[in-house]
Amino acid sequence: AEVESDILRRVRTLLRELDGHHPSCQSDRGMLRWTLHKKIDQNPSNSSILVRILVKELERAERGDFRHYIIPLLHTLMYTLIKAPCISDELCSRVYDFCKKLLTLPKPFCTIGLDYAIRLKMERTAPGTLYQRMVVSEQSLKSDPYPYQEKIFIFADPELLSEAICNALVTDTEAAQVSQSPRACMCYVIIHAMQAALGEDCDVSGLKRSLQDMSTSDIEHWFQQVVAAVECAGHEASADRGQHAERLEKIYHAVLSALQAASLFPPGDASLGGLQGTPLPNPNISFHLWTEDDQLWKELVLFIRPLSQSCEPNCLSQDLDNFEIQDIISDCECCKQTRFSVLSTDSGIERDLPAAAEEPFAPCSAETEQSRLQRKGGIKKKQSPLESVAFLQAGCNGPGAKPPAKPQRKPGIPPEPAAPLQRLHTARIVLLGDDRILGRLAQAYHSLRKRETRRVFLTPRLNLQFYYIPVVTGQPNTLAVADHAATGQEELCEVAGYLGRADPWYESNINTLCHMIPKLATMPSSPSKHLVTDLFITDVIAYYVRMGIQPVCFQVYAVKIFFNDPALEPAEDVFLTELRTQVQESISHRELSMTKKKTTLDGPGIDLTVTYRKVVVSDRAKELTMSLRCTGLVMKAIPADEAEDLVCLNVDITEIVRINNLSGRSFSAVANRLKTRNIKIRSTEQRPFTVCLDKDSRRAYRNVISVEVSPCLEPSYCLQKTRTMKFSLHETEDVGLVKYLPKSLLLPINTFAGIIQ
Repeated sequence: AEVESDILRRVRTLLRELDGHHPSCQSDRGMLRWTLHKKIDQNPSNSSILVRILVKELERAERGDFRHYIIPLLHTLMYTLIKAPCISDELCSRVYDFCKKLLTLPKPFCTIGLDYAIRLKMERTAPGTLYQRMVVSEQSLKSDPYPYQEKIFIFADPELLSEAICNALVTDTEAAQVSQSPRACMCYVIIHAMQAALGEDCDVSGLKRSLQDMSTSDIEHWFQQVVAAVECAGHEASADRGQHAERLEKIYHAVLSALQAASLFPPGDASLGGLQGTPLPNPNISFHLWTEDDQLWKELVLFIRPLSQSCEPNCLSQDLDNFEIQDIISDCECCKQTRFSVLSTDSGIERDLPAAAEEPFAPCSAETEQSRLQRKGGIKKKQSPLESVAFLQAGCNGPGAKPPAKPQRKPGIPPEPAAPLQRLHTARIVLLGDDRILGRLAQAYHSLRKRETRRVFLTPRLNLQFYYIPVVTGQPNTLAVADHAATGQEELCEVAGYLGRADPWYESNINTLCHMIPKLATMPSSPSKHLVTDLFITDVIAYYVRMGIQPVCFQVYAVKIFFNDPALEPAEDVFLTELRTQVQESISHRELSMTKKKTTLDGPGIDLTVTYRKVVVSDRAKELTMSLRCTGLVMKAIPADEAEDLVCLNVDITEIVRINNLSGRSFSAVANRLKTRNIKIRSTEQRPFTVCLDKDSRRAYRNVISVEVSPCLEPSYCLQKTRTMKFSLHETEDVGLVKYLPKSLLLPINTFAGIIQ
């Protein structure tokens, strides 16, 4: 009763924090969920108590219409259930019935309820399935019944985070992987599966001793047996919990008999010590300092096709650096099918022919010799990009790939359907920083989608998930824009603020890391510091990527920038959060004198013509044009309220209005706001201005006279639209396959609940 009372008090404190009643000790904020799970890890036999309390609180929240409690409680319950050594079928049935009730509620409740109901149905039939699948995929353990692999990539911009923070994160991620060998993880899977199926009848201590003295090959053999038994029970429609327990009991006795045969301890000497916890290993995490523009794409390619599988590993790095995109998709195929060009080694130059080619097998007559095509002198092209294409072709021969050629079939035998590509790999990209690193992510994601449109390689094989953890150092940043008016935390973390308002569980668990990570990184070295950082930061990141499955999709905007020099080509870029323009200071004396004269007559700023498409409720196109004098404008893509439309730009223009009165001429600044999706800005007096994207001074453009902004289109949609227009020149609406392709490029960032209305 005392233990149950303490757990109930912790759960109620967790719910009060969701209501905005933060703990009196600010250092505990964001750690309540972590301390609750750590307390259960110390005594795993209390898992059933916590699950029972959470089920009661979920039922109470549903009756009392406290819907904002449901998703946090459900995530906490499922995480406890996955790590629990054994949960009764009666308790799993109550959780399963509650998840089915969520199907009558709107999104995201019905979406999360359906996902967890499917998982729980499998867990009831084959206890331990969720734990096993998580460990097998996260540790990339080879298993034919479940061949999925996952990896977490943490990306941080070294110019946005201090060196101390980067070093601390590198140390923590490396320390989390030290004690996780494949052998230990396979033992964890075996022990947890046995205990989940057999309960207290499982001699955990004897099982551990048996596995400890086995060879790695024997452990791998029993691991494959356990995985096959669990996966078989999960997929069989007629399988039940009893049959699954019988299968694992046979494997369990076989493992123990191997120990007894070795005379390591006499049979019947084992004493059942009750339920014992099995650690849930930290996922496979790699930390990367984002220093190259195409670094994300390179890491994903190496994840699909590791260096160890390459024929020439030493040449791979150079090949990736020299890799060039070539248009090698045929017009008759959609972007979803992988097609590579046939690589010819014949350069077409006569002197490049080998000596054997000059001596035909049969003598040729003079007429035949004259009829041959004459080779001309030329320049031989470099082959390093071709080697990269060959490298990607080799990567297509891995698991889940289509066969390279169709075998000839005999007459009368129906053709075998082509095996579809499977996404066996999941890359979870975690971004650390503020809105500026998300701007770089939007650039990299747009570039990746363009690559995939022209040569499909990652898309059919890789499940790509994005996560975001805001980190603000609190120190003056050298990359701040020169005349940026607001550079505080709220200004630099607008995306995190929006996600926190939309998802209270994200606010409670992730946004609290904004200042906590820098504090932990700068703490003096001590045993207590390592105890906190090694557990807390790594555990919270693991919890986020494991349970954050609901994406919030942000519109990426394309911008075309024209310069005052006609010789310069227009620049094309994308942004995610903000575009800011400011008046550019004059350089030459002539421009400076003209500017002073103009300022005296019309006030500060420049004359602009703004053409935009007004956003109306009926969604009809209404284009407006206005001319004004302003000192600058800001386009915000992230709304201040989670109920507002994400596909909309809020444009704030600081207009200069001239006022004539008795005391003379004066000027006042008036704030104008408009909502639009498409906008064009042009300097009517040809005076240049500056443009800064996503609050990042590294992405600032000078000497700009015109800007065009519109929602960025999905590259695959643009390619298919172009192909369709070749055959139907007069069609203005989308026809054929184009109708079913996503039109806009959206950047999905995962949270725990998505957007709760």
